[in-house]
Amino acid sequence: MGSIAEKRTLKKRDRLKTAIVDYGMGNLFSVKQACSWAGLEPLITSDKGLIASSDALILPGVGAFSRAMANLKRLNLISPLRDFIASGKPFMGICLGMQLLMTESEEFGLHKGLGVIKGTARKFPANKGVKVPQIGWNGIRSISKKKSWKGTFLNGIRSGELMYFNHSYYCSLKDKAIGLSFTEYAGIRYFSSFLVNNIFACQFHPEKSAFEGLRIYKNWSALVKTRKNQ
Repeated sequence: MGSIAEKRTLKKRDRLKTAIVDYGMGNLFSVKQACSWAGLEPLITSDKGLIASSDALILPGVGAFSRAMANLKRLNLISPLRDFIASGKPFMGICLGMQLLMTESEEFGLHKGLGVIKGTARKFPANKGVKVPQIGWNGIRSISKKKSWKGTFLNGIRSGELMYFNHSYYCSLKDKAIGLSFTEYAGIRYFSSFLVNNIFACQFHPEKSAFEGLRIYKNWSALVKTRKNQ
């Protein structure tokens, strides 16, 4: 039997380092809290070296696409983000962080994104009686009955489960096959999450979506640990 100090050291080693990118536009504290709850070791940072050496990376965000890209460029984080994704280590994009992965956004003109995923961030139409941005709870649904969430980060969540959203733009994906869930708003059926290789991204905020949202972090944490131990 090891000492209490030894057990604490081993427990800390099990908590894999997860960088949360700080570029001035994210709900960082709630993401950090969710990561800690899921058994990860979260670190809020804009340091390129710490990002590169992390076991996993989260790009959160709320706000304007063009400003976000300008901030990432000013902090010299565009290449480090692309390099991390290319490394194959687990990556999660949340809300604006999902949109930034796209080729471009139509927000206040056409702006280039990170270009990791082919697609465009488009604005919800100003339909009568529909508020834009969408702020509040909405359901996420399975793409089809044949496409199960088993074995994905949505494992254990029922189709139609409510998640918390706060956005005016949605991702229009060129490759529809990577879509994991869809949501309907303002007469638009759009992909509210996608999964391709090591990249998981969601338009909703799992860290603000009660227990079912935290389940996503738990599922993601399990993958991070599996990948680390391979």
